[in-house]
Amino acid sequence: MSEEVGYTVASDSDTTREETSPEIAIGIDIGTCQCSLAVWNGSQVDLIRNTRNQKLMKSYVTFRNESPSPVGGVSNQLSHEYEMLSGASIFNMKRLIGRLDTDPIVSQASKTLPFLIQTLGVGVKPFIAALVNNMWRSTTPEEVVAIYLVEMKALAEARLKRPVRDVVLTVPAAFSRLQLTRIARSCAMAGLHVLRLMPEPAAVALLYAQQQLPKNMGDSGSERVGLIFNMGAGYCDVAIIATAGGVSQMKALAGSSIGGEDLLQNMMHWLVPEMDSLFSGRGLDEIKSMGILRVATQDAIHKLSFQPTVEIDIDLGNGTKICRVVNVEEFEEINKGVFEKCGSLIQQCLHDSKVANVDYIDDVILVGGCTNIPKLKNIVTGICNKSEVYSGINPMEAAVRGAALEGALASGVNDSFGSLDLLTIQVNAHRLGIRADGNGFVPIIDRNTTLPARREMVFTTAHENQTEALIVVYEEGDDEKLLLLGYFKVVGIPAAPRGVPEISVCMDIDASNMLRVMAGVVMPGSGTRNPVVPLMEVRMPTADDGHGLCAEALSRSFGSTLDLVTLHNKL
Repeated sequence: MSEEVGYTVASDSDTTREETSPEIAIGIDIGTCQCSLAVWNGSQVDLIRNTRNQKLMKSYVTFRNESPSPVGGVSNQLSHEYEMLSGASIFNMKRLIGRLDTDPIVSQASKTLPFLIQTLGVGVKPFIAALVNNMWRSTTPEEVVAIYLVEMKALAEARLKRPVRDVVLTVPAAFSRLQLTRIARSCAMAGLHVLRLMPEPAAVALLYAQQQLPKNMGDSGSERVGLIFNMGAGYCDVAIIATAGGVSQMKALAGSSIGGEDLLQNMMHWLVPEMDSLFSGRGLDEIKSMGILRVATQDAIHKLSFQPTVEIDIDLGNGTKICRVVNVEEFEEINKGVFEKCGSLIQQCLHDSKVANVDYIDDVILVGGCTNIPKLKNIVTGICNKSEVYSGINPMEAAVRGAALEGALASGVNDSFGSLDLLTIQVNAHRLGIRADGNGFVPIIDRNTTLPARREMVFTTAHENQTEALIVVYEEGDDEKLLLLGYFKVVGIPAAPRGVPEISVCMDIDASNMLRVMAGVVMPGSGTRNPVVPLMEVRMPTADDGHGLCAEALSRSFGSTLDLVTLHNKL
């Protein structure tokens, strides 16, 4: 008999908004380590507290043998932090959701997280399991996130005393479209209808725009340029925004999958260089030892944010003991690569925004738990030539407060005092394109294109009498890695010499960030510009589990036989 799961699956009909006047959507921020939720109360944003009066709740799920349903950190308080690291608790899922087992982040997580993550290295979802009563119980990142959301939904309904269905969920700028699809699936599993998947910098920009609203009616206010640096446990985002009169326009957006987890992993490996082999068995003793090391290292990093040295004294068992004093200089040297990456991300965003001089930046806005680290704060303020940071925003609450504002706007709430006369003009963080020109990547929509966006490019056949073309759609992620989003074939191309048919590929991103890819064929000299075959229109992404294997199969099966070539005179 299978165990009863702790969430419900909502059908499309269940999550369709009713014709009656909608309730105000809540804002949810699911962080890699902590989560929070907030709502517009009619005059301002309120953060919703749990039964322990906490505004920030841990993002984990514990599987217990005596309980038919898993229990999450939103409603449950573990008696001791080490219990969370006993093998039965699953966490860090925001960092792993939507990733394949070929991803270096998944590989590193499999060596440093105190539960089971198995990888085959072939481009499929990793196997994740919790240790319950000496037995591995499998789960997925989507299920774990859904359990958080079920508990947050119940908490909001208890506090607001009404049903909650609509949500605005914040996501990192670095999230791929596959990750967005997976987290939207988690919302559906929890019975929630997503009005917006909002990039965290966009949510912060909305809150900043509200704070910059002019005091006097009719006064549009002067434009202020801000740099948002957002770094939590799992991701780092940077955005340049220009704000005036409640409108905040993104000039540039950059994201990366670096965060506090990288700082933690680097420190753990420095303290125990042989930890990969020491903890490879994944037995109860190894998991306990890894948990002890993880908690002690995390505590040390936290203390080094406000004191020059910290002592680590722990017993990992099997004769392995650590007793040493770590200072700030050592911590910064161990994580030199992470800090350099943060600096590069800021420089890239400044370059992309075309800000001529950093002196034009009025405010530096720090968001996320990692911005308490003095080194990071110094990097950001140093690059921006500022002596202090913007103090009007709580770094730990900014994203969820912005999401709650967007929830009110998306729900059609009107505010007679003008507090919701707000708008954020967003840009996309990743390049989108197709495979063409001999298995190369040809971008159609560039990074930092204002949304909504529609771009079109014209291609042609690569071979004589080619009657089919394969449209393979990719998204360019971190470090220019290509992620397969989907594919389709255009068939019925009239036989003609190569280079004659014109195959138009159009990419469209609408206001809700939905990507559609369209393709049509026109024959020059036919006396008409109407497509000679029916237009193809496909919503992306279409690839799912195993799309790494799928990409290899496409290349192996078709090679260059269905390739396209860019028509440069049609750019």
